[in-house]
Amino acid sequence: MVVIRLARGGAKKRPFFNIVATDSRNRRDGRFIERIGFYNPVAADNEQGFRIVEDRLAYWKGVGAQLSPTVARLVREAGKKAAA
Repeated sequence: MVVIRLARGGAKKRPFFNIVATDSRNRRDGRFIERIGFYNPVAADNEQGFRIVEDRLAYWKGVGAQLSPTVARLVREAGKKAAA
């Protein structure tokens, strides 16, 4: 099954996450099919903390990919900020 989840990168005590579409059997930071965005939890005020390519997210959801709970929460929060 294809899942859209976070893959950790960055340095020690400085996390940076790529949002990737991958096979659920692959390791967290291992092989992935496509990188569709990123999440930076320690972004400064002038840096972008979250970005996702909406059309690719819609494509993967359309072909049956499941969102991890964390990615679903991030997308939901980004949608609320965009609406406000």
